[in-house]
Order: sequence, then structure tokens, then C-alpha cells
Amino acid sequence: MGLSLLLAKETRADTIVLKNGRRIAALSVSVEGDKVRYLTSAGELALPKSIVDHIETGQISSGSPAGAANLAITPPGIEPTAANVAAESGVVRDGAVDREFLAAMASEARSGAPGANEKAAVAHHAAAQFELSHGDMERALADERTALTYAPENPLLLLNVAYMHLRRSEFKQALDYLERARRFAPESPDVPKLAGWAYYGMNRLNQAVSEWQRALELRPDAEVQAALEKAQRDKQEEENYRENESSHFTLRYSGESEPGLAREMLRTLEAHFSAIESELNYTPPEPIGVILYTRQAFADITRAPGWAGALNDGRIRVPVQGLTQLTPELSRVLKHELTHSFVRQKTRAKAPTWLQEGLAQWMEGKRSGVNAQVLLQVYDAKQAMSLGDLEAPWLRFSNDVAGYAYAWALANIEYIVQTEGMTGMERILDRLAAGSTTEAALREVLHSDYADLMESTAQYLRKTY
Repeated sequence: MGLSLLLAKETRADTIVLKNGRRIAALSVSVEGDKVRYLTSAGELALPKSIVDHIETGQISSGSPAGAANLAITPPGIEPTAANVAAESGVVRDGAVDREFLAAMASEARSGAPGANEKAAVAHHAAAQFELSHGDMERALADERTALTYAPENPLLLLNVAYMHLRRSEFKQALDYLERARRFAPESPDVPKLAGWAYYGMNRLNQAVSEWQRALELRPDAEVQAALEKAQRDKQEEENYRENESSHFTLRYSGESEPGLAREMLRTLEAHFSAIESELNYTPPEPIGVILYTRQAFADITRAPGWAGALNDGRIRVPVQGLTQLTPELSRVLKHELTHSFVRQKTRAKAPTWLQEGLAQWMEGKRSGVNAQVLLQVYDAKQAMSLGDLEAPWLRFSNDVAGYAYAWALANIEYIVQTEGMTGMERILDRLAAGSTTEAALREVLHSDYADLMESTAQYLRKTY
């Protein structure tokens, strides 16, 4: 079970519909003058009102996950001065970033005109926020870094660059920018707020707790309070845990677990790491945390549904009570959860649930044989859930529906790998990382939309099983 299965909650959501037809989901939307401001998991963002067609309010959203890479923490906003409104408002034209406008800002800055550097910084920051709101993290980070070249001591720009690195699970890079921001703004509550996120992602709970406590001393913040409480639960449970390390893992386990089992698990995890690294042509940049729990501690800490045998919310959490040696089943569970860590970091946490869970099952060695007949019966009866329905978190699913979702997700990934190879799978993941929607990535690689993929998967199941 992966991150996307956990800690989701049902919330009210709004949808911004642009004049070009694009729809942007938001937790809340407000109109302020010529701006439409909205809150998403990427933070508080803004769009020119001129490109918005209408706003749909009050729709139901299944919520968002809350692991290290997706803590509900928003970036600090940057308000341009009155003199720089033109620099911000001129960046987006006809629903896209106007690169000629940015080039003009750069030219003005090179000329040494008064205030030109500040205008160029504001313009590139506005471009970055627009790109971030459209899921293009690569361009957003590039523009935010460019903004920083015009205002290298601006703590808010430093914080926003750090925020984007956090969204990409690049925790060490984020800390570099946060330490620079701390030098220029030592009393900013946003610095420890984001630093706590970085340390939590690096499995350094003591430092995460310390940073978030400092942030709350400087400013009350519901987001930080929720993150702190989660970290404190982990810290309290793990206070007396033993710890082992290997090249790519930090493993913690209670005194009730066998030290020999912990060592064997690290060896197995390293072997699985090498295998997945080779298959996906990717190496996660940060050490991966693994926690071994008693069954009761696992239930208390994770609050996962009963059908979850393990989970990955940025750290791999596994109940191992009563085990004295590594079993084949536990080895498969470890490879499944480790796949989630690879996919999350490779795609910047943008892979939908069905792809995450399907690929994790494929990597652990499962195939569709035993489920093929039932899946085809459901599909032929036109009762199959669409892949669009399986993008969101699965926490709301009953045991039976969850079982179907896992089987259908595996079948689709099995078809993709059998027809396109792991190279095709890798290309899909790369497009997700670059900001493509899942269906757009499938069109580019498979020349198929969701309906086509489901039909092709059904044909594959008939032919193969």
C-alpha cells in the first residue's frame, strides 16, 4: 500500500475553468480585483482574471495524501509592490507565459535601469507560480531560480525555491536554500516551517520537531501544528527503537524485533533497490526510512485501513510482530513498498494511485492470471471502474472494492509492460515528472487514452489467460 492510500479526507473543492478549457482543482477560490487567487496542495497561487471563464464551487474532493513529500504545507506568498504590478501582470498572455516579455525584463535589468532587477525578479516569480499551478514543476523551478539571480538575498524567493525542492523530495537541496533564507530573515516563521518538512523527509525526527516548534513560537499555524503532532507521534513511538543503516536505508525497529531480522531486511532491501534501480533507470537521491512495528503500534501510528498490510508515506512502515526471519512474503512486501519510494521520487509524487499500485505489484512479482476471468466479467458487463476513478486515493474503498482496484491496476500495468517493455513504463513516468497528466502521458507513449488502455488490457487478458 502506498502513500496515496493514506490520510485522505473528504473536503469541499472548487474548480477554475479557463477560457482555453483547462480545469484547475482548488481547495478554495477568491477573486481580488484582476486576480483569481486559489489554494491548492502547491500553495496559494494566482491567475489573471482575464483568462478565467468561470468558477465552479462546492464540488467534492477526496483530499490529498500527507506523507513527507505531500505534507499539507503551503509556500509563503510574495506580494509585488505597486511599482511592480505591471511586471507581474504582463507575464501571462493568452493562457501561457510570455517569454518575450520576460526577455524584455531581462534586457532592462542588464541596462542597469533603477528597479529593473526587482521587476525582473517579480516577473520570473509570477511565471514560476503560473507554471506551478499548471503542474509544470521543471519550468517553475527554473523560473524561480532565475528570479533569485536578480534578487539573491530575497528570503521569500529563497523560500519558494526551497518549497519546490521539497515538492520534488529533494530535501538536502531545500535545506541549502533555507539556511540562506535564515541568514537574511532569522525571525521568519516560514523558514523553520519548511525546514521541519525537509528534516521529516530525511527521517530526522528530532530536528523536524524542533523546527516546527520554533515555527509555532514565531506564529500560530494550523498546518505546522498538524505536521508537528504527526512527527511527535512518530518520535514518541520510536524513542527507544534501535537503528541500523546501509547505503540507501535507515532502519528503525522496536526492541521486540529480532536484530538478525533487521540486518536481513537491510540486505534484502539493498538487493531490491538495485533491481528496481535497474528497471526504472533511476536512483532516489535521499536515504529511505524503514520502520518495523508491532501490529498494534502499526495500527496506532499509521491509522491505515484494516486491509493494509504495510504502507509507504515517505517512510516504509511494516508490522513484523512474531517474525524472527525474513519470509518470502515479507520480501515481496518490501519490494512493493520500495517501488512506491522510487515512483514517488521519480515522478515528483505525481503518479496516480492505480499506476503506483499496479507497478508496485508488478515489481514484487504478481501477475493477473488468477484474477483475469473475474476482471473480464466485470469489464464485459460494463461495470468496471474507469482508470480516472482509480486516480484518487483509495481509502474510501471497502475490502472488496480495494481488491478489485488492485487487480485492475495490475492488469493495466502488466499490459503496458508486456507491450512496451519497462522502457515504455519509464517514459510514462518521465512525462509525469515533467508535468503531463497521466492520460496525456499515455497518449504520448501508447497513443491511447484511458478508454483505449482499458479495452487493450481486456483484450490482453482474454488472449493471455
